[in-house]
Amino acid sequence: MRTLKDVAPKKSTQASAVYERLRADIVSCVIMPGQKLQMEMLRERYSAGASPVREALNRLVTEGLVTQVDQKGFTAAPVSVDQVLDLTLARCWIGEQALRASLRQGDAEWEERVILAFHRWERALSASGGSRDEAFGKVQALHADFHRALLSACGSQWALNFWDVLFDSAQRYQVMSLRRSVERRSDPVAEHREIMEAALARDESKAVELHDQHMRLTAKIVMESDGDREK
Repeated sequence: MRTLKDVAPKKSTQASAVYERLRADIVSCVIMPGQKLQMEMLRERYSAGASPVREALNRLVTEGLVTQVDQKGFTAAPVSVDQVLDLTLARCWIGEQALRASLRQGDAEWEERVILAFHRWERALSASGGSRDEAFGKVQALHADFHRALLSACGSQWALNFWDVLFDSAQRYQVMSLRRSVERRSDPVAEHREIMEAALARDESKAVELHDQHMRLTAKIVMESDGDREK
């Protein structure tokens, strides 16, 4: 006879699996901002029961990727110019402090992590050829790995956790900007290499300036793309 103890781990595992898949779909804009997240649709899409789906939705509400309105259910968090500006400001604040600390405290292992993360992302980007298939998701994940590696020696797990949430929220804007105006980011590899080289040289001022510019450029592209679309 099965007991609650037997069932709980499976339920938790299923909820985590639904959470990871739904989160990835929202971040990559497979599920578009503002799209309604109907329970039956999600249950069918992820082959899961109502309880794991609801648990996943509630977790994503706390991360700001899903919104919930009384009597109206769940929705993939909408995007707006005000939100991208607010998000970019928060990323620059946390990113600056974490990057400065990481440059001061990073050792040889940190340097190796940064270099390896950069080369993995660069190879994947080159191999993808700018496609929007499964390879695109891998490129985006490796892009996140590179930025996290830069901050990984900061000494604060809380800062890294907040960075991850902010980065994934911003990832939706980056996906949208890439879809709308690929040509506006002419050389992303050179852009990231310059950040890496400044970080490895322990040039705090330059590394922070370039890192901030990188994040603000995404916001600028999104806002310009919105303006173009409204014309």
